[in-house]
Amino acid sequence: MRLIDIAARAGVSQATVSRVLNGRPGVTAATHDRVRAAVTALGEPRPPAARPAARGLVGLITPALHNPVFPAFTQAIAQGLLRHGYHPVLCPQDPEAATEDDLVRTLLDENVAGIVFLYGMHSDHAHGTGRYQRLSDRGMPFVLINGYREGIAAPFVTPDESVGMKLAVQHLAQLGHVRIGLSTGPDRYVPARRMAAGFTAALAGTVGLPPGDAARMTEHSLWSVEGGHVAAGRLLERGCTAIVCGSDQLAIGAIRAARLRGLHVPGDVSVIGFDDSPLIAYTDPPLTTLRQPVEAMGIAAVQALADQIGGHPAGNAEFTFAPELVARGSTGSAPGRRPA
Repeated sequence: MRLIDIAARAGVSQATVSRVLNGRPGVTAATHDRVRAAVTALGEPRPPAARPAARGLVGLITPALHNPVFPAFTQAIAQGLLRHGYHPVLCPQDPEAATEDDLVRTLLDENVAGIVFLYGMHSDHAHGTGRYQRLSDRGMPFVLINGYREGIAAPFVTPDESVGMKLAVQHLAQLGHVRIGLSTGPDRYVPARRMAAGFTAALAGTVGLPPGDAARMTEHSLWSVEGGHVAAGRLLERGCTAIVCGSDQLAIGAIRAARLRGLHVPGDVSVIGFDDSPLIAYTDPPLTTLRQPVEAMGIAAVQALADQIGGHPAGNAEFTFAPELVARGSTGSAPGRRPA
């Protein structure tokens, strides 16, 4: 028997059912009786020995799930929470209906045990960090994935963008590419800034391109296929024979931009993505990409949250995970060159 079944029969929320089953306060006598009646009608839940001890609800605030890597992270985190005995409450953001602040208020009203922020407002320099300080002040455990910011007293779990850029540039240099461009998201986002800095350092260290020249080979655009199309078009006009992209969606846009110009991938232009989103190996051509260790990052985020709930806060700490270069069909030798 599932919480959703009991909630539907009793006409209450899943959070209310969880409170009743776990003996927590905040439920009226009438509501308590309705929930118990629903449980009786549907049959008692599995005995405690058959499942982890229930430890309450944990909010999982995500962006809109348009990028395939977000559902992958969501699944990994949700499974980790369940293994620790917590019930995940999925809260996708919708700028027109539910902002991050709206979702946090709702979760606080539901008396959650903690919150996981996946690619939230913390990664955007256009927003301050005061909202997270207020969570800390009230003793709410939380963990943030991607977008490290100073001054937030919570653990961060992030990919190491600088390592990823170094792997990508070295791979392309070995294939004979010299004019390499970067397509990434808006400059106000922490991951985009880190990618740009890592890319600049990688070009300087690998092909000897001065930082100023490397900066001119970087294009910031929207985190989308359309953004990747626009950014790649500008880089191709500058003579780039290879493009490193800050997401797989940007890479798909880059491939589209190349083809609309009559260019072949990878014969004329090589493209590298970032994430290794589900199904990305089945694009045409299969996409070379930097794989985020989603499972490992999800496990680390859940453990960091569980530690906080257990009274062992990590403070402002960053746990970084190195991406892995997965070479597929979208990268090849530079035009007129053989790989080194």
